[in-house]
Amino acid sequence: MTLSDTRPSEEENAALRLLREGEFALEGRLVDASNTTLRGTLTLDGVTVRCVYKPIRGERPLWDFPDGTLADREVAAYLVSRATGWDLVPPTVLRDGPFGPGSCQLWIDEPDEAEPLVGFVPADAVPPRWFPIAAARDDDGTPYALAHADDPRLARLAVLDVVLNNADRKGGHVLVGPDDRIHGVDHGVTFHVEEKLRTVLWGWSGRQIPADAARMLDVLAGQVDGPLGEELAAHLTLSEIRRLADRIGVLRDTGRFPLPSPDWPAVPWPPI
Repeated sequence: MTLSDTRPSEEENAALRLLREGEFALEGRLVDASNTTLRGTLTLDGVTVRCVYKPIRGERPLWDFPDGTLADREVAAYLVSRATGWDLVPPTVLRDGPFGPGSCQLWIDEPDEAEPLVGFVPADAVPPRWFPIAAARDDDGTPYALAHADDPRLARLAVLDVVLNNADRKGGHVLVGPDDRIHGVDHGVTFHVEEKLRTVLWGWSGRQIPADAARMLDVLAGQVDGPLGEELAAHLTLSEIRRLADRIGVLRDTGRFPLPSPDWPAVPWPPI
């Protein structure tokens, strides 16, 4: 992998231009989101795409993240994802919208036939090549397991989450697109200077990271000290960028997925 491999493709550049310059038309609000999250369309030069728009003014204050920073963290997560060459986070920009500045991300349509890779399954029927993560029971007391597939695409996302210090990787934030590609969304609570990793993708804990991930981290480390770091400086503090570099360094040195910390909840709530 080289730096040129991680530059936006022609298709991605076209999507970014639409996100930055397209004319907004709002369709409605995603009511399950904790912060104001709106779906809309963007039209430019006769081309229309759907988007997810999260205005800064609609961000709910959090005790552990500075106010008004979640949109920038969404964009920073996309920039790091793009630098990995894995394109796990959909194109995302910071732009003005109907309710002021906010993050604007390309909408991912999941086909009806897409097989979920994370979910609750009967405790006695965990699918082959799935990792059980936590035990649960339904209202009738029937035992279930929170589990995810042992899928290399998910393993890449788990590596990215360690790098981003993602504090909220729910199962519902893992999308399977029409091209069978995995997409991770909802990255507002990332890049904290303190360890915050909270995820449903703990199946590889303590195991060796894939060889392609090790190679990617070598490239990413150099980019954080160069062009990527310069891009991130518009969205993160210097301390946050330094801690990003530290996390990459630790993961390179250990070569293994981290274990859940005993100091904070390891799985987000709700997990899906």
